[in-house]
Amino acid sequence: MPAADLILASGSAVRARLLANAGVRFRIEASGVDESAVKAAAGEDVSPAEIALRLAAAKARAISEKHGDALVVGADQMLECEGKLFDKPAHMAAAAANLRQFSGRTHRLITACCLMRDGGTVWESVETARLTMRDLSDGEIGAYLSAAGEDVLGSVGCYRLEELGVQLFSEIDGDFFVILGLPLVALLARLREQGVRGL
Repeated sequence: MPAADLILASGSAVRARLLANAGVRFRIEASGVDESAVKAAAGEDVSPAEIALRLAAAKARAISEKHGDALVVGADQMLECEGKLFDKPAHMAAAAANLRQFSGRTHRLITACCLMRDGGTVWESVETARLTMRDLSDGEIGAYLSAAGEDVLGSVGCYRLEELGVQLFSEIDGDFFVILGLPLVALLARLREQGVRGL
């Protein structure tokens, strides 16, 4: 399948790198979906998994409806800690506050992914990983943020597990790719079924 027939509906550099490293040919087109509006429309009684799936589907649909027969990948991720949902921090002070809330606790990363063609769903998936953060002092949090820099603002958890962020954890239960924001093994299987191969 030509590269133009597979589109990643995301501005995420991590998701793009995962697909590219797997040898998949694709192009990127950010959806422009208003995530806050999708979350607000979901209401308070909707599970984090359903919100993540609605966001992933909204992103894929926005691109799929513009590109006919193209196969479109949409993905999104929610972070839940002790019943509270977290968004990406707006600034480093917010990142520090979030890390203080995660410190010594287990949080869940819920990753949703879908494939669409002609605005219709070909496949969808929701997977969850559980991560337990070490008890961190304010000094450790400050040192980590100074070393990691403002890149953490692009992560809902304020860390990149594939980099320095792995130092923050005492236990990790879940698929590595799901934690990074894309259920890559399952997605690649579905792409092969659709004729998209990396090998």
